[in-house]
Amino acid sequence: MTEAGGHGADIREVRTVAVVTNPSAGQGRSRDAAHAIMEQLSRDGIEILEIHAPSAAETREQLRATLAAGPPDAVVCVGGDGLVSTILDPLAHTTVPLALLPAGTGNDLARELGISDDPRAAADLLRRGSVRTIDLGRLEPSGHESMWFATVACTGYDARVTLRANRMRRPRGRLRYTFAAVAEIAHGTSVPYRIELGRDRSDPVVETEALLVAVGNTSTYGGGMRICPDAVCDDGLLDVTVVGKVSHLEMLRILPALSAGKRIEHPAVSQYRVESVRLSAPDAPATADGEPAGHLPVTLRIAPRALTVLC
Repeated sequence: MTEAGGHGADIREVRTVAVVTNPSAGQGRSRDAAHAIMEQLSRDGIEILEIHAPSAAETREQLRATLAAGPPDAVVCVGGDGLVSTILDPLAHTTVPLALLPAGTGNDLARELGISDDPRAAADLLRRGSVRTIDLGRLEPSGHESMWFATVACTGYDARVTLRANRMRRPRGRLRYTFAAVAEIAHGTSVPYRIELGRDRSDPVVETEALLVAVGNTSTYGGGMRICPDAVCDDGLLDVTVVGKVSHLEMLRILPALSAGKRIEHPAVSQYRVESVRLSAPDAPATADGEPAGHLPVTLRIAPRALTVLC
């Protein structure tokens, strides 16, 4: 493995795998995916430790206990970015590799790593995949428990879109985010942000009216929308995208490009690269990896090479 999070091509001996499942992910698609990969692993003679709990907290504790009892050769996450987020705390800063079988709504971490949703390919990944270390983000709300994130943390308008999309049953897949985004335009007012770009008092501070501020370890959220187009998940930096005050009409022009996975080119959009950033704004919600993360103010930091993955 290289210092920059490089690759190893050796075929590994895999005897025991922990499989983390979430039957509700992807409108239940993960149920079939989990069944398929566990059948394949069983045929390959691999012992399966299934982690399946009714809550995120119990899922984390089950995985933590599994790792403490004698770590498996890998952890397979069958679900979306939300399930990945759930298990980051016990996995971060360990050498146990994470393999993904994307079966959620957005699947943006799998997209970043070039991982398909084929259970056979996911099973093959355990023995033949390249080992890579990537960065994680750390979101620290004031007065609340900190949380890891692997993809993008959102505040303001896009956090409200994510929260609305999470409540919707239809449509399936990434279209849900588009529908939620259009629905939230009516409420999409900008608020005054204070953006502290760094840890020291001498670092730049941006005070501006903004519709949203997104902080990315990876480039996409919401199923491929490129909110932080230049983000790289192993460069030791977070990418910050600020969308300033724009009209409803301008939002309707920006959204199709964003939904199509295109780079946003607009005078109201600013981008920064930082090791840490503190965001303050009145009544602005936050999400991370598509999961609720309280309200601002929050501090976000990069944790270099914090997660081992197979890709």
